[in-house]
Amino acid sequence: MKARIARRAGFDDAQLATSWQAASLLLGYPDEELLGRRPLLRRAVAGLPEAAAEPLGRVLDHLDATPQRELAADYVATFDHRRRCCLYLTYYAYGDTRKRGMALLRFKQAYQAAGLDLDDGELPDHLAVVLEFAATGDLEEGRRLLVEHRAGLELLRISLTEAGSPWAPVLDAVSATLPPLTGRTEDAVARLIAEGPPEETVGLAPYGADAAAAGPVFLPDPTVGARS
Repeated sequence: MKARIARRAGFDDAQLATSWQAASLLLGYPDEELLGRRPLLRRAVAGLPEAAAEPLGRVLDHLDATPQRELAADYVATFDHRRRCCLYLTYYAYGDTRKRGMALLRFKQAYQAAGLDLDDGELPDHLAVVLEFAATGDLEEGRRLLVEHRAGLELLRISLTEAGSPWAPVLDAVSATLPPLTGRTEDAVARLIAEGPPEETVGLAPYGADAAAAGPVFLPDPTVGARS
């Protein structure tokens, strides 16, 4: 099943891992460390299928052409201040409701089953973290998490595209690695567009509400292209 899905999307497993690792890094806060990784990312992206290489290359072009201070300000304005550009996947399905705490726990359990542990201050559903896990932890389980939250991913992709965000192509690349949208997912996206995420505001035990607004998520050193 895994190989069939990968072929249908035009990616083998190594290309999936590289695509997700590159997308993970490009969704991180644009600090000097990320900008210093551009040559590595260029080399990795060049070997990917066009559906991922072209959009990820556009993001790298934007990083090349834009001052770091401007990149940082745009990143914060986009992902911290726009409700429909949230990088936390369970937010789209559950908002800040009690059900979200259980959904976050399922992410954490998936990571633990692969022998990985996150710091307590880091929410496990941040898209960059999920992509990192999918690329370097458990390809199939990571893909399952992405597909399970496909409606939220699609709303994020649409929202970034409509806003003219330079980060929209990252979501285009991620979408290209996943199976086509189904009618059920399209219906869920339509509902999210019309209604938005649920709005009941409660604590997110065992994760504090402060963690959701803790700022940029810093990822481990990249392993782009490390799989064979």
